[in-house]
Amino acid sequence: MKPFSSEASDLYVPDGTPLPAAVSRTTHLGIGAHQDDLEFMAFHGIIACHGRSDRWFGGVIVTDGRGSSRSGPYADWTDEQVAAERVREQRKAADIGEYSFVAQLGHPSRTVKDAGREEVVDDIHRVLEACRPETVYLHNPADKHDTHVACLLRSLAALRRLPKDRRPKTVYGCEVWRDLDWMVDSDKSPMPVSGPPGLAERINGVFATQIAGGKRYDLAVLGRRMANATFSDAHASDRESAMAWAIDLTPLVHDDAADLTGHVCAYIDRFRGDVVERIRKFSR
Repeated sequence: MKPFSSEASDLYVPDGTPLPAAVSRTTHLGIGAHQDDLEFMAFHGIIACHGRSDRWFGGVIVTDGRGSSRSGPYADWTDEQVAAERVREQRKAADIGEYSFVAQLGHPSRTVKDAGREEVVDDIHRVLEACRPETVYLHNPADKHDTHVACLLRSLAALRRLPKDRRPKTVYGCEVWRDLDWMVDSDKSPMPVSGPPGLAERINGVFATQIAGGKRYDLAVLGRRMANATFSDAHASDRESAMAWAIDLTPLVHDDAADLTGHVCAYIDRFRGDVVERIRKFSR
């Protein structure tokens, strides 16, 4: 795999396998904007591969981790100190999750959000060319975090650069800064994330710069998954203790002419129609 464009990039293989083999064995790939995004949005892929020798989860973190909120023990840390620590935290998460590899591309958020900067797409494309995953986890297009949506767009552009016969079979747009509970049930892509026991707590807990820095993401993500499982069906007992929802983005990856805005707005229109119809049904 060719070197990445940023000097701040970092490549890590937890089990020490030579990089070409570690990348090429990857079957499930998560592409997230920030350190900790993979663990929150792509846990479905992490547990699908955990403890397996025939499936491997790989991760890409696009930004450099600077500029995050901080308080407590990190209140006086510089952006440089926080960025370096977040790289170490992501490596530790890769160790616990038994990732095949994790590539931290090290781009500033402003670069990712600039549609005219091709280096972000180039770097993501390098990873995709080398690993050829079957399943890819991205941010969802209805997310309310600007960098997450920009990261999705760069990732989609990189996926569309691949020859059609080398594109992943399944691509999910996942929950982080906006959940997907609002979607009509038939439109949701369910991702059961109940086990293994304790793995989610351990892997979420390594991101101390965020947790001790003022945001209890570790608890919030687990609470959302539990709520999804419980509220998924009003008339049946819970079949899972934890559930994540996703938007199916596969059609956008296999059809270069497909429009992202139209794709997500179709989900919104069906949600609106569902709400309106239920109100009308029981009105005088």
